[in-house]
Amino acid sequence: MQKSATTSYPIMAELAERWSPRAFDPDYELSEQELGSMLEAARWAPSSNNTQPWQFVVATRGTPLFDQIHATLAGFNQVWTPWASALIVNVVELENEEGKALRHGLYDLGQAAAHLSIQAAHLGLHVHQMSGFDADALHEVLGLGERFSPSVMMAVGKIGDPAMLPEGPRERELLERTRKPLADVAPGTF
Repeated sequence: MQKSATTSYPIMAELAERWSPRAFDPDYELSEQELGSMLEAARWAPSSNNTQPWQFVVATRGTPLFDQIHATLAGFNQVWTPWASALIVNVVELENEEGKALRHGLYDLGQAAAHLSIQAAHLGLHVHQMSGFDADALHEVLGLGERFSPSVMMAVGKIGDPAMLPEGPRERELLERTRKPLADVAPGTF
């Protein structure tokens, strides 16, 4: 299933083809090469003063950690995520070891997550990012220190058959992709 973006200006194929599916192939397993490539792309994302205030906790389907992380998801997300090849928790470092706030941390983590997502698209994989989870429970499951916070979770894998989804998620899966007009994103430019 493809959902190529209709753009006002040309963009690279990986960006045009990137979208967030809910139907993942339940038989597909990420290779070490694929996982390493995505994480390497995230590692080389830009960050303020090269602080790299992020961590990625990876849990592959079929492992106890996957089940523990999955249990922290909101009900709607629990419905479709069991088929993802992996769940990746995006963790932001809120302050450095000296206690100084890293106010750019979320921005930097966003850059790293974007790099990971585009590398996944380049590999023929898809990423669905979500914030519907119990952050306190996830913090405890992961044993994170006080300086760290789970920010976003990603489901990663190959696209599956939308027919496998329950009605609500299936309907959303089949919707056409839309975005705000470019003039709304960059007011006064176009």
